[in-house]
Amino acid sequence: AQVALLDRNPEAGRESKAALDGQFEAQRTVFIQCDVTDQEQLKGAFEKVIEHFGRLDIVVNNAGVNNEKDWESTIQINLTSVIRGTYLGLEYMRKGNGGDGGVIINISSLAGLMPAAFQPVYCATKHGVIGFTRSIALAASMENYGVRLNTICPGFVNTPILQSIDKEENMGQYYSYKDEIKNMMQFYGVMDPPLIAEGLITIIEDDTLNGEVMKITASQGIHFQQYNQLPFSPSKR
Repeated sequence: AQVALLDRNPEAGRESKAALDGQFEAQRTVFIQCDVTDQEQLKGAFEKVIEHFGRLDIVVNNAGVNNEKDWESTIQINLTSVIRGTYLGLEYMRKGNGGDGGVIINISSLAGLMPAAFQPVYCATKHGVIGFTRSIALAASMENYGVRLNTICPGFVNTPILQSIDKEENMGQYYSYKDEIKNMMQFYGVMDPPLIAEGLITIIEDDTLNGEVMKITASQGIHFQQYNQLPFSPSKR
């Protein structure tokens, strides 16, 4: 596989590339500095990936923040950029538009499947990612794009976003409830990133998965959210 890493933080991006270079050949990865909330930067990043590797097969929209104080920014990063990244992925990968098909994986959260009293905007964005991805997956199937779209909803993962809970500039009016969130972390458990990567690989390799919502928790591992079957079956063109 060849991997392009996007991050607005150049130091973090270079560190991630160096970590991959330590395990694989350096030419198999590229880092592109990009603010996903900037529409032109994001489009330009996709163009650079195509230019560098010659093709695009998989898109993972993974940018996310927890900021209830600057909630407009949270919506831009957690939801708007996911929608933009999805449409750009479809533009380059869909059959009938010069693409060979592919896979798009949008990262949501267990907070997208339940209320989160102390993170209402974060929760809303993650609900939005699920609703958008399930819907666009149906549309892609109806239009015969050859692109599968799925969502991953992890529980608490040991990444820097957990540190935002202790910061007033992130939690805003909900800062005083940080201990309640930490109690939830103890109850549900905190996972390490390799388990999320395992779920990612499962979606990439299983051609039958489209419009699915994968849940990953410390207690149950990888499993899927069950929904009632639609009362109608959308017809393909």
